[in-house]
Amino acid sequence: MSSDPLAATATDSLRIHAFASLNPGPRLLVLGGVHGDETCGTAGIERVLAELDGGAFQLLRGELTLVPVANPLARRRLQREGERNLNRLFKPQAAPADYEGRVTNVLCPVIERHDVLLDLHSFQSAGEAFAMIGPRDNTGSLEPFARAAEEGLLALHLGTPIVVEGWLDIYAAGLAQRAAGGAVAEDAIDFGRGTNEYIRSCGGYGVTLECGQHQDPEAPEVAWRAIRRALALLGMAPLPQGLAALPPAPPRLLRLASVTDRLHEDDSFVRDWATFDAVRRGEPIGMRHDGTLLCAPDDGFIVFPNPLALPGAEWFYFARPSERVLGPAPAAAA
Repeated sequence: MSSDPLAATATDSLRIHAFASLNPGPRLLVLGGVHGDETCGTAGIERVLAELDGGAFQLLRGELTLVPVANPLARRRLQREGERNLNRLFKPQAAPADYEGRVTNVLCPVIERHDVLLDLHSFQSAGEAFAMIGPRDNTGSLEPFARAAEEGLLALHLGTPIVVEGWLDIYAAGLAQRAAGGAVAEDAIDFGRGTNEYIRSCGGYGVTLECGQHQDPEAPEVAWRAIRRALALLGMAPLPQGLAALPPAPPRLLRLASVTDRLHEDDSFVRDWATFDAVRRGEPIGMRHDGTLLCAPDDGFIVFPNPLALPGAEWFYFARPSERVLGPAPAAAA
């Protein structure tokens, strides 16, 4: 056994808290700490645990499972990954090749037992909190889905000013771009599938909540409010006094449109971008090492700008406004 406190160990375990009402109802799973340097989800979950243990509220129906730290190795190191990104290649593996593969094999059966997943994250750049949702209902091969209305309704109730769609489509498009138009292997696309993609493949639905910048002191509050709002929406627990079920204004909905990779260590942004900074068509965003300017293809928004991205990795995403309606479609006029 290694004496290094930051090493992977054979005795690592996940702390999983389960609460079951005697009244049947939805089964909600909340994950925190999928990435080790994202601590706000853990703080929000621990606050809900303290409320349950202290009798501040009780579960009215259904089952609630809370996992404060989904990646113990990454958390010990206070870095995004232990040996690789836990929120990629998320599926059972007969012979896991790394620490995150072993964690995935523990979490997959947990996810399979639930109807709804709320996965709590934060991000590196400055920017507002936002929720990420999956595809619209479809029968395609990439991510077939039939619960978009329920997923959208959950995102609507989490209270973020922005909701983003289109992750897996753009991930697959980015792979095709790197392959220069060649065929993309299914296992390469699988690397883009995370926790929410997994619960969708099991018949459930899930939302990723990005609670703000890693060090934002408000991010743990965003995480806690989201958990309590999700419980109230599902009829599993009452709303805390003073917390509205819905934010005062509906969120702005954006769709990821493209991803741009950093190709060289001297590629640089023309300014310090924050997630959801607006850009106009033709506005410079970055410069390649050879002096080539990268400009906005249209009016839109910068998402996940990462000035520290390694060559060959995602550098920034570009998003446009979406016409999608969250939750059930409006009833047709009589």
